[in-house]
Amino acid sequence: MSVLVVRHGQTAWSLSGQHTGTTDVPLTEQGEAQARALRPVFAARRIGLVLTSPRTRARRTAELAGLAAPVPVRVDEDLAEWDYGAYEGRTTAEVSGELGRPWSVWHDGVVPGATPGETVHQVAARARAVLARAAAHERGRGEGEDPGDVVLVAHSHLLRVLTACWLGLSPTAGALFALDAGTWGELGHEHERPVVRRWSVPPPA
Repeated sequence: MSVLVVRHGQTAWSLSGQHTGTTDVPLTEQGEAQARALRPVFAARRIGLVLTSPRTRARRTAELAGLAAPVPVRVDEDLAEWDYGAYEGRTTAEVSGELGRPWSVWHDGVVPGATPGETVHQVAARARAVLARAAAHERGRGEGEDPGDVVLVAHSHLLRVLTACWLGLSPTAGALFALDAGTWGELGHEHERPVVRRWSVPPPA
């Protein structure tokens, strides 16, 4: 079994670099095209479980990528993006300018705003819960039965934290795994050790 991570297609805010946590921003036309272009990736694999963030941009990506068959897409609240609190809708440059110093969500965190915001460790707790459900799916199959791949359709920072957790690293190591909109990656094992097999792979041309 592999865990395939898919970042939703382009949105206006992903294009501008605005932090998009709780705001339900739709896909752009380019984002919808990116999602459709992912269809061959999943058509060529045996899919056993599909989980998606509750945000429209992720659910729409799953739909356009053809992930509703042969298994239903399940919404998983733990796949929602990082709650950025007062930094929702702000760019890194804007926050840095306001603070008068370079700011990083990975190391400086967020402050409460219209929503409470989350620490990186709170995001990691949600990511680990998702990975536990993926592992339970694999264990729930009969001996010798192929459980199929698990597909997670979500957001950049959440999936980067999840990847760090998969590898047994600190959640802040997610900073090292840049993931472009509309791309996918594969988490698997080599000699029983968790590895990243593919990362930030664009849709086929």
